[in-house]
Amino acid sequence: MTIKTFSLGGDLTIRRLGFGAMRLAMGTFDGPARDPRTGVAVLRRAVELGVNHIDTAGFYGRGAVRANELIRTALAPYRDGPVIATKVGPLPGPDGVPSGQATPGQLRSLVEADLRALGLDRLDLVYLRVGGMTGPGGESIAERFAVLAGLREEGLIRHLGVSNVDAVQFAEARTVAPVTAVQNRHSDDLGLLAECEASGIAYVPYFPLGGGRAPLDTERLAKVAARLGATAAQVRIASLLATSPSVLAIPGTGSTDHLEENLAADALVLGAEDLRELRG
Repeated sequence: MTIKTFSLGGDLTIRRLGFGAMRLAMGTFDGPARDPRTGVAVLRRAVELGVNHIDTAGFYGRGAVRANELIRTALAPYRDGPVIATKVGPLPGPDGVPSGQATPGQLRSLVEADLRALGLDRLDLVYLRVGGMTGPGGESIAERFAVLAGLREEGLIRHLGVSNVDAVQFAEARTVAPVTAVQNRHSDDLGLLAECEASGIAYVPYFPLGGGRAPLDTERLAKVAARLGATAAQVRIASLLATSPSVLAIPGTGSTDHLEENLAADALVLGAEDLRELRG
């Protein structure tokens, strides 16, 4: 049986199936803004259904519609959670696409902006998101991560994470301060995942449903989904959760119907035959 919860940083118990806020404000980084009333409704429904881990970022937005403001409108004053994770590092270009990268001196202002937008005194989890839209690697992150570590010491941040990193960058960050979570695009980097599992660190695949780039209706997914009476998206989410007890899933959507479909994957039980088929 898949364990449903994870102890984030040893002091925050969260459901392993959470919610990613990127698509609340817009379908894609260069797409039009969505109706903010729909975003508020999706968030409130997510919490009603038991979600207590929401992943967001200050650069999730289009024009005046911003994910962090939607979260505050929908859920503040956050009496019993949820745990909110955010990311700093990317800087939006003129087209709104987060193609730039903050310097160490700019990180404090980004963290403070997230605190104001969300209406919080302390952020539960802040990831240093490294690089642009390409894969990880190729640069030192120690100086930037040290800035976030200092903000943690000040009490503005509870836990720290890293995103879009390779094994060398992950190790470098851990020499600076404790790392509670890694958010990478899900891949075959089983070594990094195994290290996270051994250390009690969350591994959070972004774009868990492909991000619009990878189709989900592969032959294996479709076959298992048909056998279980589920959708390909539900099987994909369930298979991620079955990968390791350290994996957290954060599928995002701007639709309450898709939200309910995604969260129903929490009740989906994949047997040994299903897992063998999915993993080829």
